[in-house]
Amino acid sequence: MSTRKSDKELAFLHDLYVATDWGERFAELVNRHVELPKEGRALYVGSGTGGHALALSERGGAALEMVGVDESEAQVALARAKAAAVEGAGVEFRHAQLEALGFEDEQFDLVVGDASLVGPERLPEVLAEMVRVAARGATVSLSAATASSYGEFFSVFWEALSGAGYEEQAASVGSLIGELPTVSGLEELARGEALEGVQSWTTIEEFDFKTGGEFLASPLVRDFLLGRWLDLLPDEEARSGVLGAVERIVDDDRSEGDFSLTVKATVVVGRKAS
Repeated sequence: MSTRKSDKELAFLHDLYVATDWGERFAELVNRHVELPKEGRALYVGSGTGGHALALSERGGAALEMVGVDESEAQVALARAKAAAVEGAGVEFRHAQLEALGFEDEQFDLVVGDASLVGPERLPEVLAEMVRVAARGATVSLSAATASSYGEFFSVFWEALSGAGYEEQAASVGSLIGELPTVSGLEELARGEALEGVQSWTTIEEFDFKTGGEFLASPLVRDFLLGRWLDLLPDEEARSGVLGAVERIVDDDRSEGDFSLTVKATVVVGRKAS
C-alpha cells in the first residue's frame, strides 16, 4: 500500500473515479424511487463532491432549497466550487459529521442519505440523525451496500490470509461479511426510527477488472474500500504481502475473464409521521 493520500487528493479521486461510477449507480436508485417535494427544503447527507445534490436541485427547481452535508472538508470545497460554476444553482454545502448534522429538529421536507461508503456500524446513528432533522411528513431515504456485497473479494482475501499464515485474521473475514446490513435489517432500522410506509429497492451492481493488478490499483478499491478490510493486518509489510497474494489469486482464478466485484446497492425509503 502507498503512503496515505491527503484529504484533498482523496477528494479529487472521489470526484473523478468514485462519484462517476459507484456513486452514479446508487444515485440512480434514488432518482427512480425517491419523489422530490414540489417546494421546501431538502437535505443531502453524504453529498460528497456534490454532483448528485446539484442534479436533484436542478430537477426540483427554484422552489426547492437544497443543502448538502459531508464530513470531508476537501469534498465540500469541491462541491462548493461546482455550485459556484453553475448559474442559478441554489445549493449550499456544509461540513459536518453525519451523526451530528448541526441542524435543529424537523427542518427538511426531504432527507436523502448516501451511506454507501460509510462503515456499517455507523448506520443506526446516521439514520437517527437524518430522521431527527426531517420535518413531519417528510420522506427519508438511505442508500447503502447490503449483505452479499464484495463476496468475490472476501473469498480471495480469506485465501490470501490463510496462505500467508494469518489464520486469526482469516477467521475474522467472517465478521467483515456479517457486519453488512441485510435489506430486511435496513428496513427494520427505518421502522425502528418510526418511519412509515417503509420500502426498499436493490440492484446488483458489478465492477469489472481485467487483472488483479487493475483491481488493486482502482481508486475505488485502493483508496475507499481496502482500508477497512486491511485493518485486520498488523503492519504495512503484512498488508503488502497479502495484497500481492490477492493479486496472484485473482489472476490465477479469473482465467480469461474479468474479475468482478459484486455489490448489492440498496435504498430504503420511508416517511416521518405527520
